[in-house]
Amino acid sequence: MEKLPKKLQSKLSERLKDGSMRSLKTSGGLIDFSSNDYLGFSRKKAILDATTAKLKESNLQENGATGSRLLTGNHSLYKQLEDFLAGYHNSESALVFNSGYDANIGFFSSVPQRGDTILYDELVHASIRDGIKMSNAKSYKFKHNNIDDLRVHIERSRNRNDSEIYVVTESVFSMDGNSPDLEALVDFCAKKDCYLIVDEAHATGIYGNGKDLVSQLGLEENVFARIITFGKALGNHGAAVLGSNDLKAYLVNFARSLIYTTALAPHTVASVLSAYRYLESHGKEEGSRLKENIMYFKEQVQLLNMEGRFIESDSAIHCLVLPGNEKVKQVSKYFQTEGFDVKPILSPTVKMGQERLRFCLHSYNTKEEISRVLSITRNLIK
Repeated sequence: MEKLPKKLQSKLSERLKDGSMRSLKTSGGLIDFSSNDYLGFSRKKAILDATTAKLKESNLQENGATGSRLLTGNHSLYKQLEDFLAGYHNSESALVFNSGYDANIGFFSSVPQRGDTILYDELVHASIRDGIKMSNAKSYKFKHNNIDDLRVHIERSRNRNDSEIYVVTESVFSMDGNSPDLEALVDFCAKKDCYLIVDEAHATGIYGNGKDLVSQLGLEENVFARIITFGKALGNHGAAVLGSNDLKAYLVNFARSLIYTTALAPHTVASVLSAYRYLESHGKEEGSRLKENIMYFKEQVQLLNMEGRFIESDSAIHCLVLPGNEKVKQVSKYFQTEGFDVKPILSPTVKMGQERLRFCLHSYNTKEEISRVLSITRNLIK
C-alpha cells in the first residue's frame, strides 16, 4: 500500500496537534443525549412492521433500486411518498433525494445561476455551504439571524436587472438550536424581491403538528423552497425539496446529486412512508413528551444557575459553550463514564473558542435522566 501524500499527512498531523482529530466509533449502551432521533422513531417496532407490510402490499421485494431515478430506480413508492409529502407539508410538489446532504448539494449547485447572488446565514449547515461552493453564483454570508446585516448585503448585491438573490437560512440551527424570525424574514424577502430557502432538517416532524416550522407559522406560500429530512425526527434516511412543480421539474433535469446516483431502495422509501403514517397517529403524543422534556431541561438549567452558559434555545438542541477542544472532549468522556452520551462539538466544526457540549433531547428521555445529566454538568463547570 502506498504511503499517504505528504500534504495529506501534514493535515492529519495538524488535527492531532490541535485536538480536532475525528474517528469513527460505535455508539450504544449509554443514555442518549446525542442522537437526532428526537421522537424515538428509529426504534419503533410498529414502523418496522408497517414497512414490511407496505412492501408486501406493493409487491416490492427487491433489495435495491437497481439504478438512478431517471433509469430504473424510480419505483412506485417514490410517487406515493412524494404525493404524500406535498399534501402533508402543504406544498405544490416534493422531490425526494437520498439524503439531506444530497438535497442541499443538488439544489444549491444547480438553482442559483451565474450572475445571481446567494446570501446565507453564517451558521448554515456544511451541506449548504458545499452546495453553494459548487454554484456559479456569487455568495456572501450574513451575520447570524441578523436581518439588518442581510439588508446591507442585498443593497451591495443589487446591481443587475437580470440577477436574482437567494436568501438561505435554517428553521432550527443544528449547532446552536435557535431559530430565525421567519415571519420577519419572509416579509423582508418579499419586499426585497428575494427567493427564500429554509432548511427544515431539525424541525421536520416536530413543529406544526408534526410538519415543520414554516407550516406552523403558515408561511408555506411565501417560501421558495424548503428542505426537509427523514434522518432525524422521522428516524429514517433521505430528504426532500418542497416547492413548486416547476422547481421540481428543474431539479429533475439539473440536480446532479439526483441524476447521477442510485435511487433509494424500496425498503427505505416504504420505511419513510410508514414513519409518516405513524407520525399522523402518534406524533402528537410523542411531540408533547418532547416539548415537556425541553421545558423541564430549561427549568433545571435555570434552577442550577447555568442559563448564562447555554445558548438560548426552545428546540430539542441545547448547547453549553466550553472553549477548547481538549477541555470539551475531557468533559464528554467523563459523561460517558457516568453512563451518558453527550457529544463534544469541536473546532473547526464551530469557531475556535466556541467549542461546546451539545445536548439533544428526546421524547424518551426521563426527567430523572435530565436532572442527573445537568447536575453532573453543573459540578464539572464550577
